[in-house]
Amino acid sequence: MEIESIKPFLAVAVSLLGAALILVTRRSPNIREGCSLVAATLKFLIVLTMIPTVLAGNTLHYTLFSLTSDAALSIAFRVDALGLTFATAASFLWILITIYSIGYVRSLNEHAQTRYYLCFAITLSATMGVAFAANLLTLYLFYELVGFGAYALVVHKETEEAFAKGNRYILYIFFLAKLFLLAGFLAYALSGTLGLNPKGIFPSKADPTLLTLTYLLFLVGISKAAIIPFHAWLPAAMIAPMPVGALLAGVDVGAFCILRATYYIFGLDTLKELNLGLPLVFLASFTIVAASVMALTRDDLKARLAYSTIGQISYTLLGAALLAPAGLIGGILQIVNHAIAKITLFFCAGSIYVASGKTKVSELNGIGKQMPFTMAAFTLGALSLIGFPPFAGFISKWYLVFGSVEAGLYPAIAVLVASSILSASYLLPIVYAAFFRDLPPGEKAERREAPTIMVVALMLAAIGTLVLFFAPSIFLELARVVMGEVG
Repeated sequence: MEIESIKPFLAVAVSLLGAALILVTRRSPNIREGCSLVAATLKFLIVLTMIPTVLAGNTLHYTLFSLTSDAALSIAFRVDALGLTFATAASFLWILITIYSIGYVRSLNEHAQTRYYLCFAITLSATMGVAFAANLLTLYLFYELVGFGAYALVVHKETEEAFAKGNRYILYIFFLAKLFLLAGFLAYALSGTLGLNPKGIFPSKADPTLLTLTYLLFLVGISKAAIIPFHAWLPAAMIAPMPVGALLAGVDVGAFCILRATYYIFGLDTLKELNLGLPLVFLASFTIVAASVMALTRDDLKARLAYSTIGQISYTLLGAALLAPAGLIGGILQIVNHAIAKITLFFCAGSIYVASGKTKVSELNGIGKQMPFTMAAFTLGALSLIGFPPFAGFISKWYLVFGSVEAGLYPAIAVLVASSILSASYLLPIVYAAFFRDLPPGEKAERREAPTIMVVALMLAAIGTLVLFFAPSIFLELARVVMGEVG
């Protein structure tokens, strides 16, 4: 049942209100950062209140305004299980990122701190708009707004290098997004609607060639999914402050949009009829393995984590492409499980930089003796990302394996196994070096953790990788609701 409710609009708007308060209180850092934290908490609480309604099989709907009398073109929000899963993860992580950012930007005395918090708030507001978009028009507009907000964060340092890498970000995110727009036009021409439907929107008589072209345009145009060879924006964006890297890597807007396009524009029947899952299986599998190999070759810690992210995002795409119940559940859970693990790792990398100035993997020998809490958290995040039990990453990968069996695509299992081995190869040596190798000459094994507020945030994130293994019920139930809708 569809229920009219203002809650999805409030979830989008609360961070815009927070952005306004951040601007007004810019001369009082404590109040400014308090406004950011309160807005983040309120957003999360609003999102939580919608979970019981959606688990009961209902959806929430709110139309902000319509451009036509028949509401064919409108800015509207619809809360279903898929959007709510993404929104719950993103809104919770905003709380952690805000807490962490307070310590990070103050420790490094970052310039333009008000702009930093302002753009964060705008980006998270747009992310909620993506999560709760009721139609393609709303989805596209908020997808673009995410890019605009994130661009200001990517070039935050305002150096020549930052602007050069920001230009690359623009090229991939904004220019390729016009293919997303073109795909939307084609979808409307073929279906006569911009709405999102769990059974798909295309009539059975739609031209197969145009449908295939439309799907490929979605895959390329939604470049935030970082499918190789449309991935170069993500490593370039790592020029941004570390919390921004955590946001871009952890909150998989692109993967979510491809899930939406795959199941809520095309639908399971159309995908199977045209065998459209197969191209995405190949693209995702290649991206998973190639990005993992690239991560293995990077000595810069942030770059290693960026390439790791490219591969891990494609786990979600692989789950969608399998066109099997367990595969889709695994892909949805991967959005959440990857987010908490990857944000843990980025938080640890930022804490290492703040406390020691080190950015290279080769510089981390013995650092666990100086930063035991940070490196313990890094270990938990790494084990979750690899897929070891009892960590959250194991659950999503388990479902992906079963999805591969259901789909009869056994080579996908080999891809998953190879990726886990490669992930272990580029993460576990860092853990070993940190705890079991000697410090460089001249350094003492003295405690030198980052500020307490940063350590608290990264430890909470690390604990989350365990909590989501032992208590995954809400996200698992939401994923099952999605499967019931699209199946």
